[in-house]
Amino acid sequence: MDLNSPLNMTMLCDFYELTMGNGYFQHGMKDRITYFDMFFRNVPDGGGVAIAAGLEQVIDYIQNLHFSEEDIEYLRGRKLFSEEFLEYLKDFRFTGDIWAVPEGTPVFPREPLITVRAPAIEAQLIETYLLLQINHQSLIATKANRICRAADGRVVLEFGSRRAQGADGAIIGARAAYIGGCAGTACTISDELYGVPAGGTMAHSWVQMFDSEYEAFKAYCETYPNNATLLVDTYNSLKSGVPNAIRAFNEVLKPKGITKCGIRFDSGDIAYLTKKARKMLDEAGWPECKITVSNSLDEQLILGMLRQGAQIDSFGVGERLITAKSEPVFGGVYKLCAIEKEDGSVVPKIKISENVGKITNPHYKRLYRFFTRDGGMAEADYITVYDEVVDDTQPLEICDPDATWKKKVMTDFVAKELQVPIFQNGELVYEKPTLDEIKAYCAEQIKTLWPEVLRFDNPHNYYVDLSDKLLKIKMELLNAGGKS
Repeated sequence: MDLNSPLNMTMLCDFYELTMGNGYFQHGMKDRITYFDMFFRNVPDGGGVAIAAGLEQVIDYIQNLHFSEEDIEYLRGRKLFSEEFLEYLKDFRFTGDIWAVPEGTPVFPREPLITVRAPAIEAQLIETYLLLQINHQSLIATKANRICRAADGRVVLEFGSRRAQGADGAIIGARAAYIGGCAGTACTISDELYGVPAGGTMAHSWVQMFDSEYEAFKAYCETYPNNATLLVDTYNSLKSGVPNAIRAFNEVLKPKGITKCGIRFDSGDIAYLTKKARKMLDEAGWPECKITVSNSLDEQLILGMLRQGAQIDSFGVGERLITAKSEPVFGGVYKLCAIEKEDGSVVPKIKISENVGKITNPHYKRLYRFFTRDGGMAEADYITVYDEVVDDTQPLEICDPDATWKKKVMTDFVAKELQVPIFQNGELVYEKPTLDEIKAYCAEQIKTLWPEVLRFDNPHNYYVDLSDKLLKIKMELLNAGGKS
């Protein structure tokens, strides 16, 4: 294999997807229609809500599914697969249906983010890549959203490429961070590929390259007078850094009538330094000079600095965002929930476990969100069997999934189905939104959630309930030991 040529992502699958596929083929099950749900079990960091992301990359993957001659020769060399199966793979493509919640949607545990209806081999084969993209991007979008909410309206920039887990972690991670609320990235290629606004100014090496700190600042202001943000902590932030920045602003920018400028701190007691720097800048006649800070930040550190009165206009957040350091696994899973008989009837399937959290919700389902009719606030999500219709003109009792004795009656609400069709019979039927549209949609939807759900510590448990019909089916399957 030529490692310099583009990789065929069809082969980015767990090997058992192929061994199962061969087995399905050998036992006459390749055309059996199956239903799989992708969902997650817990919100990272003990939060109240997650952000769905990664769908665009899943779409691109589905559209390019194929096995090359080189792939098939590799599989033949493993001496595990029948020639009939390998022949089948030569013309392989996805022919099924996919429904998904749009990227940027706030989502909650145990509800289907993606539903796949497809022949068994096709549905099984896409599991790994689907989980890889949705898990990674949802994780980073969720972390970014927490950090941006902690910043309370201040600009947050993603600075993490050099600490990301590989190139894709940096490139796609910047995309996900933008969806979650970041204003831009330091990752140039993410701007080129996806339109995530890239920007940056200087490193400490720029300052060290000149004979003096002042000369470094003056040269930068001369080169980039409309984008002069100076890194002031290379030597001594308050004794030389800020005074030299003010001198450079006075000598280079002021004569040009430019008042837009900035300084950045990357080390030290940031809350203290920014308060002192703000006073110095204001007294020197630079009230519009913005203060940016960086240095291993996350939502808890940002909250702490702001509580201390730190004077910060924007944050550059690196490793703890791009790696979601505090909880770096999203934990999404992909489970069979139903099969379809030749007569078109749908047979529910369930996965049972002694670990209650690993028991799945069976059947081909629909996912609804209930909004208050007055104000449009999200009150609960509701999962039904596919053939049920929610009547939002009638009162409906729902339960807390983790405390079923906690109930509330929904009245005067609007029910909106969250999943939308993505593929039908293997053809894309979804018009992909732009990245800016996804970002705006995410911000809009976050505003529909109550503050109690959004808080970082001990958030309210958002209601995600099963319809009576679905709950009855689930209990019958449990009582029957999973046999449908």
